[in-house]
Amino acid sequence: MSLITGILALNNKGKGYVRPLQTSTTPSKKEDSIGIPPQFILDALPGDTVIVDTFPKPNKWGEIEGKITEIQKRGNSSFVAIVTEVTDKGIHAKPDNQKLSCAFTLLHDASFPVKVGEKVLVVIDWSRTPKVIVTKTQTEGGYFNTDVTREFFGRVTEIFGMQGEHQAEMRSIVAAAGFAIEHSPEVEEDAKRSVEVHGKITEEELKVRRDMRDVWTCTIDPVDAKDFDDALSYQVLSNGNIEIGIHIADVSHFVRPGTILDTEARKRAFSVYLVDRTIPMLPEVLSNGMCSLNPNEDRFAFSSIFEFDANKNIVSKWFGKTIIHSNKRFSYEEAQDVLNVGDEKEFPALFRLQDYAKHLQAERKRSGAIDFESDEIKFILDEKGFPIQVYKKDRIFTNHLVEEFMLLANREVAEYMYNNNAVGTKKLLGVYRVHDLPDPEKITDLQIFVNALGLDFHPGKKIHAKDIQKLLDKAAGHPAEATIKTATLRSMAKAAYKTVNIGHFGLAFEYYTHFTSPIRRYPDLCVHRIMQHVLTKQTIPQPFMDSLENICEVSSSQEVKAAEAERASIRYKQVEYLSARIGQEFDVVVSGIADFGIFLQEKESLAEGLVRLKDLGNDFFEVDKKTYKVIGQNSKKIITLGDTVHVRLRGIDLENKAVDFEVLKI
Repeated sequence: MSLITGILALNNKGKGYVRPLQTSTTPSKKEDSIGIPPQFILDALPGDTVIVDTFPKPNKWGEIEGKITEIQKRGNSSFVAIVTEVTDKGIHAKPDNQKLSCAFTLLHDASFPVKVGEKVLVVIDWSRTPKVIVTKTQTEGGYFNTDVTREFFGRVTEIFGMQGEHQAEMRSIVAAAGFAIEHSPEVEEDAKRSVEVHGKITEEELKVRRDMRDVWTCTIDPVDAKDFDDALSYQVLSNGNIEIGIHIADVSHFVRPGTILDTEARKRAFSVYLVDRTIPMLPEVLSNGMCSLNPNEDRFAFSSIFEFDANKNIVSKWFGKTIIHSNKRFSYEEAQDVLNVGDEKEFPALFRLQDYAKHLQAERKRSGAIDFESDEIKFILDEKGFPIQVYKKDRIFTNHLVEEFMLLANREVAEYMYNNNAVGTKKLLGVYRVHDLPDPEKITDLQIFVNALGLDFHPGKKIHAKDIQKLLDKAAGHPAEATIKTATLRSMAKAAYKTVNIGHFGLAFEYYTHFTSPIRRYPDLCVHRIMQHVLTKQTIPQPFMDSLENICEVSSSQEVKAAEAERASIRYKQVEYLSARIGQEFDVVVSGIADFGIFLQEKESLAEGLVRLKDLGNDFFEVDKKTYKVIGQNSKKIITLGDTVHVRLRGIDLENKAVDFEVLKI
């Protein structure tokens, strides 16, 4: 037996898994998790920090298990729930996330008159001890079944609407991820006050900023964008060289340390993007207003400016605060149309920006950067929010054009911060976007997987980004290309925010940070603050330095939650879109193979459904793990990744965002 401290996660069957916190007393393998049978979870919930007492022997599957003995820290107290019953004595609700495996009993509150079927936000009252009842029953065969019921007590603090309604579903997805849907009145007032106090272009500001309002400048963003946090400028210098500026909204000018506004931004850390809306990190008076680089308006910016010679080599760099004036707001599609037509008369600078972006892209590829570009789907919704059309969004070159200059700014700022944020020879903490080397074991697993699919992948002992990109190049056009990309991505370490620079493996950059989106990412705002102190040779306040570790940790966690919310909204609309096609037959693609079944992806919506091996037909199907094929024992039918399967859509489960396919022909 040994005591392990870690974070609890639950699966759909109510079993827990605790991943140990990384300390000197925990297992050396980061991925080792301790299994917790349902009867030993007590009243712990996902995200709780718990102490586990491990059992002396592994279970029959070789898994290390244990029991929770103490809950050190609650990870969350607010959960989305669906009201199942309203009585005089109280309100009963079930979690929207079935992994919670519990029930809620809630107090009546005249401010929140709920109805059965409504989605609500529940705050648990920890002053009332949750009820946990473990019941064992013996079957006729002598086996024991264990049932666990858990009841938590609390109150309703928000009503989202009826289950299944578009607004209710989108709002509850945001709340489930832990983000407040609106900013508090105090935060809104603080933002308005900041605009009033700091929004004017004064003589004092002109003295400390580079005035670039006469330099041609543009923004290039999605057609439906409401905030513009980056702009590009272009001009020919008197020496014949080219100057390109990457201008980022100067959020740090408005969001000052110690304010209510800053506290809220730090807590949120990210904006959240759903299929139909944005939940901004900052109030709209800033995100869509004074911090947005709107066309034909003077704006404060924090800029990275580069001088290129005739061979497109960078010969000088400048970082600092500026005032800019955007001459043109392009959508990606509009800018691409200009480039496609080829008439340079109206926007010659756009063509030169394209040339330099292509040069930067080629340089990155030569360095071995990995391209994990994947399909992005968009929805057209009717007036009630129902998806009436779904389509894949094409990546056009203007997407890459903007991306290349943002990557350049992020890389160069990171290097400058690393080399200049120091006291003597001692490097001070910064905020870096790092991507560690992949785990060798995961690369070995990836090698086995892709070799079984017929792809040659034999990296050396030390993996390089170029090895991964070569694999992705080989996978292009393969029937299982999407799955290979996913498997490759999963073999990589997770990018994260750290205070110490270790480089970015995937981009093949020695230095990298996030500097270009402070409207929607708090780490970028911190980088702006650090850079300003470094550039003006001011000592960085110690309380700010002391907070950086926590800021990086919280931001990395919030980034994951924001991404999960985005994916949840997409999955919901994918499944909802298919709800209009129940009973129809169509061809789907085998997108994944697991021990228990195959994953099938509908080609239009990209929605996935699981079909278990026992439901594949009148045969006994087994998975050959060496070849990643499913083989029928009697028929000898073979199913592999990328195969087309004919199915009927038997049903959908909106509550669990699941699709039920019936296989008709293999």
